[in-house]
Amino acid sequence: MKNIILYSAFLIMCSSINTFAQEQIKLQDKYTAHNKGKFFVSWGGNRDNYSKSDVTFRGKDYNFTLDNMVAHDKPKGWHVDYINPSKMTIPQTNFRMGYFINDHYSIAIGVDHMKYVMTQDQTLNMTGTITGNPPYNGVYNNTPTVMTESFLLYEHTDGLNYVNSEFSRHDDISSLFKIRNTDKIQINLTEGGGIGLLYPKTNTTLLGKPRHDDFHISGYGTSLKAGLNITFFKHFYVQGELKGGYINMQDIRTTQSTEDSASQDFFFLQRIIAFGGIFKI
Repeated sequence: MKNIILYSAFLIMCSSINTFAQEQIKLQDKYTAHNKGKFFVSWGGNRDNYSKSDVTFRGKDYNFTLDNMVAHDKPKGWHVDYINPSKMTIPQTNFRMGYFINDHYSIAIGVDHMKYVMTQDQTLNMTGTITGNPPYNGVYNNTPTVMTESFLLYEHTDGLNYVNSEFSRHDDISSLFKIRNTDKIQINLTEGGGIGLLYPKTNTTLLGKPRHDDFHISGYGTSLKAGLNITFFKHFYVQGELKGGYINMQDIRTTQSTEDSASQDFFFLQRIIAFGGIFKI
């Protein structure tokens, strides 16, 4: 009797081990079980917030700083322009293309096409000097000044282009939602950091000078992000992200003269929704 019990226990243990091994093999056979060697590409939109910023304007006959400038983004909303090739730069967009170097880590390059618009008619404290530009000539010492369009129009609207590279980690958390077949639906947590250049097209009208609007490498940025990725049928995904960072631009073109420039630095926060694909070549 004792031998029968021991033999039965042995059979049950072997059966359990075999079942577990088969389940592990099935899991490893799934396309979504491994990421190494896969490419991904995504396209989406963003909304942005910016911290207040001190902006300094320099030229041949002026040098002044505006304290705590307030700015906002310029949302397009849900619009066909996001997928219209001839108008894709009109809304605020995010493009990213990357590669998994192993199952958990990826490298990527992309462009965060944000928009930064100075809030018009705000009153800012101004310090510095202006000569040769009546009626604005004078010495300013923390002087409250209204930002009228005739004095200053200032925006990075085509856009505040953060061209960056990112290094990110990805973790499958599908089991937390009791999802067994990740080839049908998979939920991933992602986080990472990036660094890059600012290549804005700054639209400026300053002190009555002719309007200037041209692309120019103006500075650098750094960023951190965290997001949730939902992948459907192995190859298609939607991803939501929160992304914050720091931008420092010390060489912003403001007029048609190369003697004129502006500088500023500030923090930003993006809320991003992107749609993409993941595949092997």
